[in-house]
Amino acid sequence: GNGIRIGADVAIAANCTFAPVNHAYMARDVRINQQGFLPSKGGIVIEDDVWIGANCVLLDGAVLRRGCVIAAGSVVRGEVPAYTIQGGNPLRKLGERGVQV
Repeated sequence: GNGIRIGADVAIAANCTFAPVNHAYMARDVRINQQGFLPSKGGIVIEDDVWIGANCVLLDGAVLRRGCVIAAGSVVRGEVPAYTIQGGNPLRKLGERGVQV
């Protein structure tokens, strides 16, 4: 269900937002603030040894696998593979930890 799970040795920089919920908004005949929430996509999971840069937004269903790095200002939805460096909106792979560029 909804929730946030954070592993060991995780670094989270300033002003990050974690949003493990999804608002309903499709009905035209119901006020937007009365539509409630959609079923969870699993909340947010952050595995061990992850670094999340400043001003990132993590949405419901985000899974950050072990050792990944998220660049500042990124929006994360879905799975981020282990030891990858990713950034942007939409999120894209920028590199990998341990690989010389």
